Amino acid sequence: MLLTFKKYKESIGYGISLALLFFLLRWLELRLLIFSHQFEVYVGAIAILFTALGVWLTNKITSPKVETIIVEKEVLVRDIPFTRNEETLSQLKISKRELEVLTLMAAGKSNQEIAALLFVSLSTVKSHAANLFEKLDVKRRTQAIETAKKRHILP
Repeated sequence: MLLTFKKYKESIGYGISLALLFFLLRWLELRLLIFSHQFEVYVGAIAILFTALGVWLTNKITSPKVETIIVEKEVLVRDIPFTRNEETLSQLKISKRELEVLTLMAAGKSNQEIAALLFVSLSTVKSHAANLFEKLDVKRRTQAIETAKKRHILP
């Protein structure tokens, strides 16, 4: 290895000196190019600066500020058979028809499907649902189902 290095030492020296000379000439050419086109270089530098600033600002503004939080909730499974809390039903004054509508909501049926199953109009189902929401003091179907399950109205 050392013998081959000594053998090509002169060629390697010439190669390195030619490379340095080439880089020196390119550097001088670049300096002359910059001095002769000084205005264009400044405009280009400012354009690159503002482009980078725009990209950074866009990423800052459009990045989501919502943090995902995973909540683990323990679900109790009972082995005892379900018994409906009739006292709560009478306190809330929920009719049998409203209870049927609530049961079908819990089964995942739409208002149209509930109307077809109960042989009533769609507006009647919506009225029953609105009455249920008011009696259970909720705003959505999912809240109504959850509240009914907590109060032992639904299994």
